Amino acid sequence: MTDFFKAILFLNYGLLLSIILLGAAKYRILNHKEKQYFHCIAFLFFIELLNLVLPYVFNLNDTSFLYPLYIAGEFFLVTALFIRKLELPKYILMITGILALGFMGSKYTVDWPSNSDIVKVISNIIIICLSGFALIREIRDTSTQNRFLLVDASIFFYYSVSVFIFIIQHQLANLSENDYYIILSVNNILSSILYCSFLYTFIKLKK
Repeated sequence: MTDFFKAILFLNYGLLLSIILLGAAKYRILNHKEKQYFHCIAFLFFIELLNLVLPYVFNLNDTSFLYPLYIAGEFFLVTALFIRKLELPKYILMITGILALGFMGSKYTVDWPSNSDIVKVISNIIIICLSGFALIREIRDTSTQNRFLLVDASIFFYYSVSVFIFIIQHQLANLSENDYYIILSVNNILSSILYCSFLYTFIKLKK
């Protein structure tokens, strides 16, 4: 199971790199709202790159300090994407930014909350709600062409299932190593589906 986990993990690295290169090549043909998709995937690529580089290049095996940055950055960028798509008031975007900065500040200064996973679940639930509302509106409004509908659906699916897996994982008191890698592999497969939706969308993009 460890080998399977590593295979999916490196597949995701390859998909992320392909998305970044292709997205950068087509960045100029994206409209203002669509550019936010590239910003989100670029942030994820940056975090994954740090997780890969720090242990192997700088011999820094503990990269857990990146987790709060990942949670806050992902929350702000993805919620900002759907807040703009839903054309919600700008003060809501400011609130999400304050929440993200507040979490990072409290976590890095006084280590609160001690369990960052709680914040991760809450942030994912908020993303699920926003992406779900956006999807409903996009499906209903057939007059407007949405080139990222597949990506929006994949985001909703990814975060919905991830939250469920995350909760189940924390309900299990004792996980064997094999069970642990099974859960991680399932989450990585979900990531692969999400990345493939990005890659397919960028490939299909035209002026």
